[in-house]
Amino acid sequence: MTFEALQPKVTEITTNINFSREEKLLKICELLEANVDYYNWVGFYFRNGDKEELVLGPYIGAPTDHTVIPFGKGICGQVAVSNQNFVVPDVSAQDNYIACSFTVKSEIVVPLFVNGENIGQIDIDSNVLDPFTEADERFLEFVNAEVAKLY
Repeated sequence: MTFEALQPKVTEITTNINFSREEKLLKICELLEANVDYYNWVGFYFRNGDKEELVLGPYIGAPTDHTVIPFGKGICGQVAVSNQNFVVPDVSAQDNYIACSFTVKSEIVVPLFVNGENIGQIDIDSNVLDPFTEADERFLEFVNAEVAKLY
């Protein structure tokens, strides 16, 4: 399914009054993982109150031990500090990478802003080398803009 076709489905989820916020986030993860071939793990991390750490929110994919990530550590931790999208074409070439699974070859992390503040991020792992393009970044920015309306 194309990103253009997925956009209204994301909005449908975020505006559905029958789901809690957590359920909406999980349904978005499920939607993306099921409809983008190279999205093998999809999840949200959120800032833990005033602490400089991220905590794992809803996700779909292989279980992970990385439920708390300090700011600056790994790709997610770096995005929490930089407030910038981070595309990693080949995780084996990254010094500050936290390995979740030996099958993961690439990763994309896009920060989630509410009222200009970085409250978290969407994190996607792929078992394919270098699959992410600018189209993925723009689509995930759209997803996060929709999710931001829940906060």
